[in-house]
Amino acid sequence: MTSDDNPFHDCELDPEAILGTHTFEDVLFTDQTETPVNVLTGETPVHSQATVEEAKEFAASIDTETPQIALPASVESQVETQSKPYTAAAFFHFKATGSLERHRAYHAAYKADAFSVDFEADYASGDLTITVEGVLEHADTE
Repeated sequence: MTSDDNPFHDCELDPEAILGTHTFEDVLFTDQTETPVNVLTGETPVHSQATVEEAKEFAASIDTETPQIALPASVESQVETQSKPYTAAAFFHFKATGSLERHRAYHAAYKADAFSVDFEADYASGDLTITVEGVLEHADTE
């Protein structure tokens, strides 16, 4: 098998590291995501007020082949850019999976025909669950 045939040729992790079901806790945007507060008024600025439904709709509206999830934006970025308290990213983004190595491995599996990759985004708890299974290739029986 050449490196062009191996979707994991650029990955630090082997497929075995991501096979099965993994849950990443408290990584999604939720109603409890921290937002900035104006110290003079005690109120959250309008640009930082958002609902989970709005965040999910925003993530779903991103025009890409890879499904997107809504991740919390840092308070600092909300203040500096006057942005919403969420951002969209691929479901296997390193901010959700905890490492660039996992990000690359999930991305490779998602793009490869040899794997089935599903995810569940639970915006109530903030948990993201990713399941990766190997797909058996059927040999020709001639």
